[in-house]
Amino acid sequence: MNIQKNAPAVDHVTASVIQGALENIAIEMGYKLMRMSYSSIIRESEDFGAGLVDTQGRGLAESAQSTPLQSGPIPGYVRGMQKILAQRGETLKPGDVIMHNDAYSGASHGPDVGFIVPVFYRDELIAFSATTAHHLDIGALTPGSCGIVDAIDAYAEGLQFKAIHVYSEGEKVIPVWHILRDNIRVSDLVVGDMEAQIAAARIGSERLVELIDRYGKTVFQAACENVMDHSERLMRQAIAALPDGTYAATTYIDGYLDDPNPANRELPLAVAITVEGDEMVVDLTGTAPQIPDKPINMPLHGTVDIAIWLTVRSVLLDTDVHGHIPVNDGLVRPIKIVAPEGCLANPIFPAPTIARFCPGNQLADTVMKALAGVAPSQVSAGIGNLRVIAFTGLQNSEHWVHMEIFEGSYGGRDGKDGMDAVDTLYANTRNNPIEDIESHLPLRVDRYELREDVCGAGQWRGGLGSVREFVYLDDGGASIEGEGHKFPPWGFRGGNDGGSAGLRLDRTDGKGGELPSKLPYTPVQAGDRFVCVGPAGGGYGDPLLRDPEQVLADVTDGLISIDTAANDYGVVITDDLAVDDAATAQRRG
Repeated sequence: MNIQKNAPAVDHVTASVIQGALENIAIEMGYKLMRMSYSSIIRESEDFGAGLVDTQGRGLAESAQSTPLQSGPIPGYVRGMQKILAQRGETLKPGDVIMHNDAYSGASHGPDVGFIVPVFYRDELIAFSATTAHHLDIGALTPGSCGIVDAIDAYAEGLQFKAIHVYSEGEKVIPVWHILRDNIRVSDLVVGDMEAQIAAARIGSERLVELIDRYGKTVFQAACENVMDHSERLMRQAIAALPDGTYAATTYIDGYLDDPNPANRELPLAVAITVEGDEMVVDLTGTAPQIPDKPINMPLHGTVDIAIWLTVRSVLLDTDVHGHIPVNDGLVRPIKIVAPEGCLANPIFPAPTIARFCPGNQLADTVMKALAGVAPSQVSAGIGNLRVIAFTGLQNSEHWVHMEIFEGSYGGRDGKDGMDAVDTLYANTRNNPIEDIESHLPLRVDRYELREDVCGAGQWRGGLGSVREFVYLDDGGASIEGEGHKFPPWGFRGGNDGGSAGLRLDRTDGKGGELPSKLPYTPVQAGDRFVCVGPAGGGYGDPLLRDPEQVLADVTDGLISIDTAANDYGVVITDDLAVDDAATAQRRG
């Protein structure tokens, strides 16, 4: 065990109070960012992060209401920034603000731009306050910052900001802001969101200085060490409770199903988890090689590590069982990640990474499947992955861009059905209200409903996906990244696999049709519509063990049909919607 023993003494009550204050600061930063932002991807979907990090690059607290894929990487952003500044011989001063989005130096991917404020206390650098957010456009080949699935390298994905000063000692670095406005579509929205990020990070800095003033630097730093050590003990205890051994799983992503090159489609993600005492090694050996000219590669720091840490933490330290768990650097200390250089999960620069979202979520699902071998009652069956569409167009020579995250679904769990039509695992964003979409954009949502009669049957059924139809009211275009068309979510403990995703473009000229999970930028005309079918989660447990009354409730609610009740669950439902007990017993027998 590597728990520190030399930290100054501080009582546990004071340490807990300071930890609570740190968490509240991060949450306040997040809410301020939401309310100051311009774009719906931050304001409504909550695709942002906020956090506090110490001078060693260790996470102290993160905003609980934001997505783990945004808040989790913030310590990596800080470490990447520190490394780059050190290589240049640059130092930080009060009033500085650093912009950073380098996917090979801690950032999640290029569109997730971080703004980092160094926190000085009595002229001493003591911490960092940082925000991240997904931006609608970052200056890539085609409009939008998602759905860019054909970038040949990192330079084709948009602007790269490698520890760039946007404020220097309190003064705005004007040329940088000119570059931003001149090279980014929808720059009013994007730059407005960036300024909101800076304001939120500055609020975090101010609150942190107030907190240190209240308790003093020595007590504050001792409390941070105390709480990180506490989180480490919790994780080590959870790992130690597992039997030693190696637990492995492999799942697959679509890749590019319409690509003639077999090396670009049906790609394995391999995970082997070795538990030894109170430590864990997560080995990704066997994962497919990186694709040098396709952007579904996943940054090791910022995407892969977050997918692993989030899944392990969620399974082993479920807050429903353990209560509140302080999220900080201590949780990740007992976990080592091994990823061969040059694989999808550890690409070599300049391999592109902008479309790493869905593969990373599938990696988290693979970690879940591996953990199922050692903690079967603590996992869900296979999740239905997500899809992102960048809707774009021109009006009076001005771009409009909207990024829509289409939710997936969870697999069944021990004692509970899977959750319907929600973002899964490390995503955790919200959907955009239809009213917001239709009031701001030349789009109409003609259909938004649960996908009926398709879910993984089990004692605990998988969650239902959703169906959405978007109609263009003006000419425009779209770019799409997604997963799960080829490989359905996995069933567990006798449960059935879930339902695959689907996507169709219905054109007014009749020339549309079914699409693969990834679509490079494609022009569309007014009246064209995308029909998006979400995947359904895998089932957990033998479907014949499901309570007939639960099956009846699903039939009554219109979630499954009478035929499905009989064929998948062995439950016979009469025409007047009642369980035929005798016929059910005979059929199940």
